[in-house]
Amino acid sequence: MSVFTTVTHQQLDAWLKNYSIGALCDLAGITAGIENTNYFVTTTEGRFVLTLFEKLKSHELPFYLNLMAHLAGRGVPAPQPIANRSDAFFGELNGKPAALVSFLSGKDLARVGPAHCRLVGAMLADIHVAGRTYGSVMENPRGPRWWRSVMPELRPFLDPGDAALLREEVDFQSFHRLTDLPRGAIHADLFRDNVLFEDDRVSGVIDFYFACTDALLYDVAITVNDWCVDETGALDPVHTQALIEAYRAIRPFLATERGAWHVMVRAAALRFWVSRLYDFHLPRPGELTHAKDPDHFRRILTQHIARARELPQLAG
Repeated sequence: MSVFTTVTHQQLDAWLKNYSIGALCDLAGITAGIENTNYFVTTTEGRFVLTLFEKLKSHELPFYLNLMAHLAGRGVPAPQPIANRSDAFFGELNGKPAALVSFLSGKDLARVGPAHCRLVGAMLADIHVAGRTYGSVMENPRGPRWWRSVMPELRPFLDPGDAALLREEVDFQSFHRLTDLPRGAIHADLFRDNVLFEDDRVSGVIDFYFACTDALLYDVAITVNDWCVDETGALDPVHTQALIEAYRAIRPFLATERGAWHVMVRAAALRFWVSRLYDFHLPRPGELTHAKDPDHFRRILTQHIARARELPQLAG
């Protein structure tokens, strides 16, 4: 959510003529994140978030925006896309596909405890259950095919040990694709900065622009790897069990998922190690950019490999 494409007050004011949300009062760039350009937008009728899509193409946007609308309509506190006067959820602004969504109140948490993990586990299960009736499909754009394709670009930036780790883990995952796991629409990026809290409740789940169709268990692993790791990168058993137990109370795990857990937590760590390496070493120019530390997920991955027998287990 960095600012790669500048939007002026005058440009946005003209663009908003195609919306029925009042007159523009203010806009401010959002500096967190690394994929899209985002602004807070205030009009005479409320607050919104404007996103200009730097990589996604117009033909890809319906999957994400319609998923958000689908979930919001089923009680998940996801942003509601705002339709323009042509009844479309997106248009074009400064040469980029652009969309407005509702602003959600609340703040993300820097420090979390088991109670927060329980709330997030339940929310993730709600997303997966609500997504069962979402008919669109989107292949994971940051999945195994992408990991392997970017390895040659990353290799010059890695020391021999990290280069070997990357190659070996990509090979390991290629032998454990586990295509029989339950699949559906997943968030694929449910980190702490994408969940908002207000009055000890989840008030918003944001940034669905990595959402895709993949194994539901993979989404659980992504979430656990952010919400439940300690300072060494290992999974905290109390936090992990809190999240898992809350999730499975809504959507119980299958036996195939329980057997695949150790593979999925490694896959989730690999995915974000690779993407952070790519964004750190091969950044795009931006007015306000924020590339995150790739070593964080290398530590998580190596902990999962070294402590496979100590991983908190899934129950049915």
